[in-house]
Amino acid sequence: MYDMCAGVRVVELATWTFVPCAGAVLADWGADVIKIEHPIMGDPQRGLNTSRRSSPDPEMLSQGQPPPTTLRNVLDSNFPLMEVPNRGKRGMTLDVSRSEGLEVLYRLVRSADVFITNLRPNAVNKLKIDVDSLRAQNPRLIYARGSGYGPLGPEAEQAAFDLVATWTRAGVAEKMTVGDDEPPAQPGSLGDLTSGLAMAGAIAAALFRRERTSTPAVVDVSLLATGMWFMSQSITGEPFGREVEFQRHDRPRQPLVNFYRTKDDRWICLCMLQADRWWPDFCDRVSRPELYTRPEFTTHDARMAHLTECVEELDELFAQRTHDEWRAVLAGIEGPWALSQTAAEVRNDPQVIANGYLADAVRPDGTTLKVVASPAQFDGASLGSVRASPNVGEHSEEILLEMGLSWDEIIELKLQDVLL
Repeated sequence: MYDMCAGVRVVELATWTFVPCAGAVLADWGADVIKIEHPIMGDPQRGLNTSRRSSPDPEMLSQGQPPPTTLRNVLDSNFPLMEVPNRGKRGMTLDVSRSEGLEVLYRLVRSADVFITNLRPNAVNKLKIDVDSLRAQNPRLIYARGSGYGPLGPEAEQAAFDLVATWTRAGVAEKMTVGDDEPPAQPGSLGDLTSGLAMAGAIAAALFRRERTSTPAVVDVSLLATGMWFMSQSITGEPFGREVEFQRHDRPRQPLVNFYRTKDDRWICLCMLQADRWWPDFCDRVSRPELYTRPEFTTHDARMAHLTECVEELDELFAQRTHDEWRAVLAGIEGPWALSQTAAEVRNDPQVIANGYLADAVRPDGTTLKVVASPAQFDGASLGSVRASPNVGEHSEEILLEMGLSWDEIIELKLQDVLL
């Protein structure tokens, strides 16, 4: 991990992927991130990993619903999907709906720099973990909230995941749907991961301001806002009739900005926006120099006037070689291009390996799991290794002892089911 946030303590009371991703990025940057889970329910994503059926959300407690006791078996170990949003953290359990648990949280917050949560406003207020309640414990606390649709307005309490708030509500799916076809599949947690990264950056900015002015901030990031950021060129340009179309094979912008199918039914993407600059070299590389001597293909304007004909030529060309054969043919060409890769191919991509874009998450038994490092690198160094995501309550006793609790107090909390 890096040392950019060394000495910063983050208390995280959040579930699923979005807000925990912010904590994971801050942990990558060196912060001490303490993930708090309910002692019986844990993070509902743990249940999703094992059975495709998640455990109930901790907000149930703020609504007076009793926690189930049949989910203990899904909380005893970790699974790969937990690593992305939770690696690098220390984990403890705490039932903050109980006065004893809330007091422990308050004591923890007094030593914290940042508190992050994705509980909705009603639950936050009922549990007494709202901004005012926590600032009463620590006036310097930076309070970061993640939501589906923002903290204000008629849908501030509406439940949301990135599939509905980022992908669908913000217009990404509509823009990518072709005619009467079904909406395209969303890459898993796309809105969650980018929203978490945005939140981590916003928290870093808030820490910088507090360092300069001693003024803490309340940080808000929503899945809807992230989706709108994805779509900002189209949304901004819409009143002027200048929406930006997503790149699609059936609607090429020009022959060298398009997707082409290879012989083995894979895809290659060309994105050579400066068409006249790249066209001669491209034609030479693909052994078709006659294409740029044909009058209808010589210049950009000519190719656009004969767009269908030119694209058909390239469709036929790319269908003659396989994915891997095209990799060899185009290696070293100056114009931008890429093969559409599988997750396995990305993991073994020489550029990924050379730049250290995968990190080792080290488990307590010394085994490792490769996880994707957060995008920013510092001082030319890769992230290296990080602590694997914690098991439920893995560091509870360690953290409580650091806070000054005695073993007798810890045992009493365990007997009361306030912590695991």
